[in-house]
Amino acid sequence: MEEKNLQTNQQPATGLEPELLTVREAYLRLRISKWKLYDLFRRRLIDSVQIGKRRFVTTDALRGYIQRITRESMA
Repeated sequence: MEEKNLQTNQQPATGLEPELLTVREAYLRLRISKWKLYDLFRRRLIDSVQIGKRRFVTTDALRGYIQRITRESMA
């Protein structure tokens, strides 16, 4: 299955990255499986927000997680 280009129709015309990422965008950005991302949500290692029935991840939550695991791996 060919992966959909995340740049298409995902970013505002200003070129700024979106504040909220879909679950798919988040796991592709982290290069992990969808199930691993849901495990990180369940273990409260990455925060997510729900709007209606859809779940989103803030870009700050992803950055914070990456910074935490980077610090831990260097310790």
